Amino acid sequence: MVSVTVDSGALRHNLQVIRRLAPKSRVMAVIKANAYGHGLVIAARALAAADAFAVARVSEGLALREAGIKTPIVLLEGVFDRQQLDAAAAADLQLVVHSPEQMELLRAAPAHVQFKVWLKLDSGMNRLGFKGEAFRSAHAQLSSMSILKGPVNLMTHLGCADTPQRPNTAEQLMVFAAATRNLVGERSIESSAALLGFPEAQAEWIRPGLLLYGVSPFRGSTGADHDLRPVMTLRTSIIAVKDLIEGDQVGYGGDWTARRPTRLAIAAIGYGDGYPRSASSGTPVLVNGEHAALVGRVSMDMLAIDVTDAQRAAKVGDPVVLWGEGLPVEEIAIWAETIPYTLTCGINQRVSVTLLE
Repeated sequence: MVSVTVDSGALRHNLQVIRRLAPKSRVMAVIKANAYGHGLVIAARALAAADAFAVARVSEGLALREAGIKTPIVLLEGVFDRQQLDAAAAADLQLVVHSPEQMELLRAAPAHVQFKVWLKLDSGMNRLGFKGEAFRSAHAQLSSMSILKGPVNLMTHLGCADTPQRPNTAEQLMVFAAATRNLVGERSIESSAALLGFPEAQAEWIRPGLLLYGVSPFRGSTGADHDLRPVMTLRTSIIAVKDLIEGDQVGYGGDWTARRPTRLAIAAIGYGDGYPRSASSGTPVLVNGEHAALVGRVSMDMLAIDVTDAQRAAKVGDPVVLWGEGLPVEEIAIWAETIPYTLTCGINQRVSVTLLE
């Protein structure tokens, strides 16, 4: 009953928009975390025109290879033991190196193994990567290793690009420029937010994630503001309709009370499907294409919708859209006090997925 529609045409459209934004850069499409909930292999096949894919973990890269994906694949977290190193080598996965332990793994790699390697600079986010002299030392050591395929590529990640008014991004860009000056190798700096907010920092590679799925990285805007199309639409249907009198309470804890005679529709979706329990009363939904509002607490399998003012009387079986076509996920994220990433990534495995070609 609960379903997700993934629009592959929208994925291809959004990739074209991104290429127009960065015409001189190659696109490393970020499809980690099951392509932000959209389906790892589904997204890879729809984004076949991308120049490379980025995933977080070896298992994701192997799943792509097993599905017949031959596009270059970059492991953003790299590898963490000999077994992962061997698997990455067999699948021809590119490695991001960000720690001394990973350097040791590469030193101990079999002589016949070769990798394309990206060295990560911690330019100020203080998450992964080498800083200062440690970065320069790591670059020199990697460059001397016989296992390398070509020059070491260079990468960093920006922590505050979704808030362009803050000085952090400009500072990180200066750190990266200084650390990589006079070094050969291709560079990758920008993910989705930086691609829009800091176009001057585009390098040989960009790493869009959220934009591919038609979602804006900036609070207060939607993908449509950037000519993007939503890829995921989350749908369900009404399983009950009830008439309430003034004073009736709804759901667990009776958190919402009817202040007038109310027509209530119960939709078959809840936090057990990945819909956010934090969504508050007033969160918009679409019933038969009309805007209505969630009321009361979200349950594991159900939620309640006030359809009193609907022009078309709601009935059992009528369609409900929770986000996607006609209802931006960015808007739902604000009501749920979260970010769009957590909504699309949070869809449960019991939700069926339909591919729209």
